[in-house]
Amino acid sequence: MKRKNYLALWILLSCLVLHGNQINGQETVDRWAINPSGGITWTIDSRIPHSDHIEMSGEQISTVLRYGVDKNGAFVLERSFVWPMLRTIPNNTHASLMRRFGWNFVTDMLLINGRRTDQEKVLSISLDGVMTVVSEFQLSGSQRSRTPRLNKLELTRYLFPSTKKAAYCEKYVLRNTGEIPITVEAPELKSITRTEQSAGVDGEYVLEAFIEGLPGCILNGGDSIVIHSGFLAYRSSDKSEQVNVEQELTERRQLIDHFWSRLVLHTPDSIINTMFAFAKIRAAESIYKTKGGYMHGPGGESYYAAIWANDQAEYINPFFPFLGYETGNMSALNSFRHFARFMNDDYNPIPSSIIAEGIDIWHGAGDRGDGAMIAYGAARYALARGDLQEAEELWPLITWCLEFCRRNINTDGVVASDSDELEGRFPAGKANLCTSSLYYDALRSAAFLGKSLRKPSAQTNQYERQAQALRTAIERYFGATVEGFHTYRYYDGNDVLRSWICVPLTMGIYDRKEGTLQALFSPRLWTENGLLTQAGSTTFWDRSTLYALRGVFSSGETEKAIDYLKFYSCQRLLGEHVPYAIEAWPEGSQRQLSAESGLYARIITEGLFGIRPTGLNSFTVSPRLPKEWNEMSLSNIYAFGSSPFDICVYRQPRGIRLEIRIEGKPVIIRTGKEDDTFTIDNILRKK
Repeated sequence: MKRKNYLALWILLSCLVLHGNQINGQETVDRWAINPSGGITWTIDSRIPHSDHIEMSGEQISTVLRYGVDKNGAFVLERSFVWPMLRTIPNNTHASLMRRFGWNFVTDMLLINGRRTDQEKVLSISLDGVMTVVSEFQLSGSQRSRTPRLNKLELTRYLFPSTKKAAYCEKYVLRNTGEIPITVEAPELKSITRTEQSAGVDGEYVLEAFIEGLPGCILNGGDSIVIHSGFLAYRSSDKSEQVNVEQELTERRQLIDHFWSRLVLHTPDSIINTMFAFAKIRAAESIYKTKGGYMHGPGGESYYAAIWANDQAEYINPFFPFLGYETGNMSALNSFRHFARFMNDDYNPIPSSIIAEGIDIWHGAGDRGDGAMIAYGAARYALARGDLQEAEELWPLITWCLEFCRRNINTDGVVASDSDELEGRFPAGKANLCTSSLYYDALRSAAFLGKSLRKPSAQTNQYERQAQALRTAIERYFGATVEGFHTYRYYDGNDVLRSWICVPLTMGIYDRKEGTLQALFSPRLWTENGLLTQAGSTTFWDRSTLYALRGVFSSGETEKAIDYLKFYSCQRLLGEHVPYAIEAWPEGSQRQLSAESGLYARIITEGLFGIRPTGLNSFTVSPRLPKEWNEMSLSNIYAFGSSPFDICVYRQPRGIRLEIRIEGKPVIIRTGKEDDTFTIDNILRKK
């Protein structure tokens, strides 16, 4: 994406519009607005103080910036750093070296005309993979003049993590926007902190903060200077790395441009387009280069250098092939390889999580249905990836997990497990709806994959029969009237609505669609923050809302789905806590875990466009074009072993037209009704 210097003009010409989407009497209020470069900007108005937090990640570091504007209009910032490969003792799930720094040492030590200035007024804060903060200072002019003049300084901060190094960077651009020359002195600084040797797996760690100072200089009107600063950490046995902040900023921009130039969504709704663009950043940036290979990590100042059967195998891995981000695909394959290490002849459960760069495990909640999660994710990933060699490698893991699930089917024909992915936070009984639904889709995907791999037809036919029997058992065992709605009970004995009743919809089970939709969007479950985990509680987890929105699209209820997707997207992108999907509340204070953004992206790929892999080089498309849209497209798709291709959908007088394009040229054109499913089979080959 080309970046143009529209932002300053846009800020001058724009004002924050107090509007939003409304649904069920709830209305979003926009604090942020989409800017011309594709990011979002908060133009500071009277609604202060206000604060927020955002996580940004690179291969060796993650940072959570807690930022805001105080009641006087000044910028406030606290930086939290996580170094996942600097392990602490005990070396468990949460054993990444973490530190918080609250001081603003550049602005605190910067001298203007020999004095420290503290009259900052923030004009705007922008996010686009980099945080950009534009502020203004007013300085008194010469006291010798009978009419003292005011001089203005503009300070622009750029805050971001390194893409490859264990470093966080800040760039400060100070510009004299007035007429009076001023003097500026920027100190040079290097601060070293050493950790306690006995607290680190590798002994003592060194934390370094630096400012690249400048000699005192005079800034005439229109002149500017640049100051660089940053933080890094390393083992005391290693040497400090040189950090070139300008180069790091270029590499961060290039990475974001890479995400934003692939799998590009074009619809008439700019908020959904932009939310999707941001989701790709958070979904793909949180990958750490560990001694156990690339590991995608949820983040949230808790979960790094480790993988989970739900976050990685189930949520994010099936998405990566569409994005065409090779590091993402490498992390997905690596995660499945780690899980495959724990296959065993006795069919004991695979651990829920593999931690500490791959050298240990966490299995504290017992079997959460992890076998179903892994089978589902691995089969979907292999199909979408379209790589024969990878698919053959993953086939034993998929079939082992399917057999594990089969061996845990209870007398009622559904899969038993100790808990679910909420790990006992809410009751899940001895068999839950989520695990059986995942197993159902995994069986279907395995049948598709087995046929592509030319596995024995007896095996693939058996998977199809097992899927059909399981679907019948799901209806018989979980189908129920709950709180007056013809939907599902989540487990035997459950008599309160649960958000995970949406899961069958995402797996193509529509037997109780009407009652389930009514329940999901009733006041018992739906709130301004999406779905409650359980009716009557105050807890919400975005993952269930994201699954639900995907499922509602998949079930063909396009108008209902688009209304709620608009509401949710506006809330998360332009509201009070931006710009990503979040994990939960009150747990975790709405931290921006990475895989949730992958789930948002899958609303688009699998929900709005209805892409369902059916082979290594084949898929179906069930586009859901909202009535108020005449067209939509998803461009630069990298899945199914194909050259990059586009899916374009156009409204026609009697239905829709679907075009598959390669290099801008239609290679397939299909027409049909708005609820039709189109088969794309074995033609999208790489040159």
